[in-house]
Amino acid sequence: MAQTLLITGSSGIAAAAARLAASRGMRIFIVGNRETECKELCAEISGSAYAVADVADYAAVQKAVAACLQTFGGMDAVFNVAGISGRSLGDGPLHECTPEAWQALMNIHAAGTFYVCHEVIRHWMEASRKGAIVNTGSVLARSPEREFFATHAYAASKGAIESMSLAAASYYAPYGIRINVIAPGLVRTPMSARAQTNEKILSFIAHKQPLKGDFVEADEIARIALFLLSDESVPMTGEVIRGDAGWAVTG
Repeated sequence: MAQTLLITGSSGIAAAAARLAASRGMRIFIVGNRETECKELCAEISGSAYAVADVADYAAVQKAVAACLQTFGGMDAVFNVAGISGRSLGDGPLHECTPEAWQALMNIHAAGTFYVCHEVIRHWMEASRKGAIVNTGSVLARSPEREFFATHAYAASKGAIESMSLAAASYYAPYGIRINVIAPGLVRTPMSARAQTNEKILSFIAHKQPLKGDFVEADEIARIALFLLSDESVPMTGEVIRGDAGWAVTG
């Protein structure tokens, strides 16, 4: 029987991962807050399904996970990638960051990832099933950049995801549940549209991500995530894997 992958998000890295996983024979369940995007993505992927939910809404997440269980009878893997930049809400340096931006980033990234993991792991524990989760962090959680990417709420919310994931990986390893984190650099997605048209940022990225001299592509991150979710990475848990084209090791 084909494995079932639950993905949060419906564009960018999430969409790339859904398409790639489906091409490898996995059954796809999308959880996103934009129904049109979810519907269009699922129309591309035969046999897929979706639920409309804001991951920051615990009750909505409960219903979405239940819908996946009802549709496919379970799930084998989860890729938590839904997120926002927060800049339009006022994210920025700590003394300028708005409380609204801080709370929104924590609600969507930290709490949203927790809610999905909570519901899925609870199901796996009750059913005595193994599984794999990849949560999405960011290179900014450990390798900040002050000139163009001083978004402190974003970095903090991604750091929270890392810490939670490592703690959970330790606890659930004896149950055969693996939890890893992928920490991308700057990726070409709808969320990075502002950066894609800024000549100063383009010049900066050409240096800061020297492996590409450019943005990382969404399908490149998707390939790493699917490796971490696959049996090929069975010995790995509690890892934070960067997909940053050299950002963290470049001055």
